[in-house]
Amino acid sequence: MTTQDMLDDRYGRRRSPGRRWLVLAGILAAIAAVGWFGWTTVQSSLGSVDADTTSFEVIDEHTVMLGFQITAPAGRSVACAIEAQDEDHGIVGWRVVEIPASPQHARAFREAIPTTAEATTGFVNSCWVT
Repeated sequence: MTTQDMLDDRYGRRRSPGRRWLVLAGILAAIAAVGWFGWTTVQSSLGSVDADTTSFEVIDEHTVMLGFQITAPAGRSVACAIEAQDEDHGIVGWRVVEIPASPQHARAFREAIPTTAEATTGFVNSCWVT
C-alpha cells in the first residue's frame, strides 16, 4: 500500500474514477450547447433581411418617394413595409412592397408612398423573407 493510499484510508479521501467521467460528460455537454447555440445563430442570420433608407423626397402633399436598399438571401422573395410620417411622427402613409426573388444579394429600390396628408419623412419600417 502506498503512502497516498494510507492517507486516503485514514482521512477518508477517496478517488472516484466516476468523477473523471462526470467532468468529461460536462465538458462534452458544454461543447454541444455552444455548438447548438452557434448553429441556431447562423441559421437565423442566413434568413434575415437588412434594409436601409437611402433617400426620401416629398413630391407633393399626397406622395413621398422613398429610396432604400436591402440585403437579403439570394433567390428568396422579400416584402418590406415602408412608411411616411408627418412632423408629429404620425403615420400618414404606409404600404407593403413585394420584391421578387433575385440572384443578387443586395439591391436598391425607389418606391412611391401615397399619403393622406403632407409628410416630412419616409423610411423602411421592416422587411422579411416571404
